[in-house]
Amino acid sequence: MEASRRVSLLLLAIIGCCACLVGCRAQLPVPARTDGFVYGGKPPAWGETVVVEAFFDPVCPDSRDAWPALKKAVEHYGSRVSVVVHLFPLPYHSYAFIACRSIHTVNKLNPLFVYPLLEKFFKYQEGYYNQPTYTKSRATVVDEITKNLVVSIIGESNLSAYKAGFNDSQSDQAARISFKNGCARGVAGTPYFFVNGIPISDSGSPLEYKYWISILDPLVGKM
Repeated sequence: MEASRRVSLLLLAIIGCCACLVGCRAQLPVPARTDGFVYGGKPPAWGETVVVEAFFDPVCPDSRDAWPALKKAVEHYGSRVSVVVHLFPLPYHSYAFIACRSIHTVNKLNPLFVYPLLEKFFKYQEGYYNQPTYTKSRATVVDEITKNLVVSIIGESNLSAYKAGFNDSQSDQAARISFKNGCARGVAGTPYFFVNGIPISDSGSPLEYKYWISILDPLVGKM
């Protein structure tokens, strides 16, 4: 009996050590800046504004449909509500990661480019779904995204800087960190929302404007 107990304790110790090692290996890289893009350019003042975090995939139709109502609600409250969009490229959308890299790259050129490009992806995302791009090479799709979406936002003068930035490791790493950040917080699909750090139970599908008002009104009233 005592020998069996010692074996059980030894097994528990081994399992504990393995768990610690896995935990160490799974440590997320800490980015130089907080992940996400603030809508309107003003960083959220935690404790002073209601903070909505949205996880979007630029080529996800539900993310596209979720943005107008959230944007309208945020603009309704002005400085009392802040929105931070995190990019979360779904692995079953073939060019979601490329789209996210593109947005991270234009952010380095000028943060004011981020939301115009995100909205452009939303508007023309059907051209970058799996089926329309099935027979195209990655280089062809990247070139189409650059010519059809990016140039009109950043201008020809920034094109060489964009191409250089898109091909360096920083945009790749930034997009990976965005994805890992979402996974670490339990995000499994898009759109996914947090309000003041708390997940919204109806995440996973677009939320109507009146739904956002019903959530935000009481919180804004308590500020």
